[in-house]
Amino acid sequence: MITTTGPWTPLKDPVYRMLWLAVLASNAGTWMQTVGAQWLVVHEPDAATWTSLVQAVTTLPVLLFALPAGTLADALDRRRLLLAVQIGLFGVASVLTALAALDHLSPPVLLVFTFLLGCGQALTLPSWQAVIPEVVPHDQLPAASALGAVNTNLARSAGPAVGGLLVAQFGSAAVFGLNALSFAIFALALLRWRRDPQPPAGQAERFGSALRAGERYVRWSPVVRRILGRVLLFVLPGSVVWALLPVVARQELGMGAQGYGVLLAALGIGAIAGALLMPRARRLLSTNQMIVATGLVYGAALAVVAFVPHAIAVVPALVLGGAAWMMLVSRMNAAMQLVLPNWVRARALAIYQLVFAGGQAIGALLWGRFASAFGLDSAFATAAAVMAAGLLLVRVWPVHTHENDDYTPAVYWAEPHLVIEPHRDDGPVLISARYRVRQENAAAFLTAMQRVRGSRMRTGASQWGLFRDTADAELFVEAYLVPTWDEHLRQHEGRLTESDERMEERAIALAEGAPEVTHLLATDR
Repeated sequence: MITTTGPWTPLKDPVYRMLWLAVLASNAGTWMQTVGAQWLVVHEPDAATWTSLVQAVTTLPVLLFALPAGTLADALDRRRLLLAVQIGLFGVASVLTALAALDHLSPPVLLVFTFLLGCGQALTLPSWQAVIPEVVPHDQLPAASALGAVNTNLARSAGPAVGGLLVAQFGSAAVFGLNALSFAIFALALLRWRRDPQPPAGQAERFGSALRAGERYVRWSPVVRRILGRVLLFVLPGSVVWALLPVVARQELGMGAQGYGVLLAALGIGAIAGALLMPRARRLLSTNQMIVATGLVYGAALAVVAFVPHAIAVVPALVLGGAAWMMLVSRMNAAMQLVLPNWVRARALAIYQLVFAGGQAIGALLWGRFASAFGLDSAFATAAAVMAAGLLLVRVWPVHTHENDDYTPAVYWAEPHLVIEPHRDDGPVLISARYRVRQENAAAFLTAMQRVRGSRMRTGASQWGLFRDTADAELFVEAYLVPTWDEHLRQHEGRLTESDERMEERAIALAEGAPEVTHLLATDR
C-alpha cells in the first residue's frame, strides 16, 4: 500500500496513472477542439459574440445535465457509464470531423456539434470525479485533486499550442479528428481497468428521489454551499478570459491561430506552476487567505490585459492568472472531495460542476455582449473590478471546510421495532424522539440539536422541528418528516457518517439517557 502523500504519490498507482494519462489525452483533444471551433468563427462578423457562443455552448450542457448525470453516476456502475459516454463522444466527434473536412460546417452547425460534445462532457465529469476515491486512498485526495488540475493545464498548455499549429497548417478538421481519437484512448483505458462492477448497496434508488436527495444534501450542507458560492464569485468574472481570449489575440495583439495557442499555453504553464506550488501554499495559507491571494493575482492579470495590450505584458500576466485560477479551483475541488460522503458524492460534485461550468457559460455570454457594446478593454477592466468586489465578501462569508470531520459511513441507529411492515414507497413517515433534559443543560442541548437538524435534513428529512412540553419543562420532542419509508431506511443503512454520529452523541450526552424513538406512518392514503 502507498503510504507517502507527496504531490505525485497517486501516480505511483498503475491504475490511477493509466486513467490519468487517458484523461490527459482527452483533455488535450478537447482544448484542440476549442481552438479549432473558435478559430472557425473568429473571422465572422461580430466575432466576439460568436467566440463567446462557442464557449457558452461548450459549458451550457452542464447546466442542463450535470445533476442528472451525477444521479446516474451514484446509481450505476461509474466505469461502465464512463465507457458508454466515451464511445458516444467518439461517434459525434467523428461526424464533426467529416463535416469539417468536406467544408459543410457553418457556424450554427458547429454550435450544435459543440453542444453535443458538451453534453458528453457533462456526463463524464461527475463520474470521473466520483471514481477517483475508488482508485486512491482518502489521504491522497488533495494530491489527486492537484494532479487533476495539472492534467487539465498540461492539456491547456499542449492542446492549444498543437491545435494552433494544426489549424494553421491543415485546418480545423485535423484537430476535430484528434479530439475523436482522444475519446477512443480514454475508452481503451477504461476497458483495461479491470475491477468488479460496483452497484450501490441495497435496493437501487429511484431516479427522481435520488435527484431530490442530492439537491437536498447540498442545500442543507453549509460547508458545501460556501464552497459553491466562492467558486461562482471567482468564475463569473474570471470567465472573461476563456470567452474573449481569441478576440484579444486577433484584434488587440494582432496574432494568428498560433499566437492564440501561445496565449492559452501561457495560461496552462502558469497553472502547472501553480499546481507545483500547491503543497507549500496549503501549508502557508489558510483556505480564505488563498482565496484572497488568488483573486488579487487573477484580477491583476485581467487589468493588464485591459490596460497594457501588448504581448510582452499580456503573456506573463496570463501565466500568473493561470496559476491563480488553478490554485483556487484545485483548492475548492479538493475541499469538496474531502467533505462529501460516498452515497451522494457524484450528485454533489455534479452540482459543483453545474455551478462552475454554469458560471463560465453565463459569464461568457455576458462578457461577449459587454465587449460588443463597450469594447474588449472595458470588459476586462470591469471583470477585474468585479473580481475585487467578490474578495470583499471573504471576511463576512468565509469558507470553513471542516476537513478533519469524518465522512465515513456509520450505521449506528437501532433497527426500528415494527408490528406493521411498511412498503418502501409508503409515506410520509413521521419520526419522533423524546429527550429528557435537565434545566441547566437545556441551552446547550438546543444548540447541539441545531447541528442534528442539519444531519437529518441532509440525509432525508423534508421537515424538522424541536418541541418542548408545556407541562414538563424537562421533556423535549424532536420530530421530523421523511417522504417515504425507503428514504428513512437509507438513513439507517448508510447515509449517516461518523460526524453525524458524533453530533448525536453530543446532544444525547446532555439528556438523561437515550431518547425514546417512534415511527408514525401516514394513514390518509
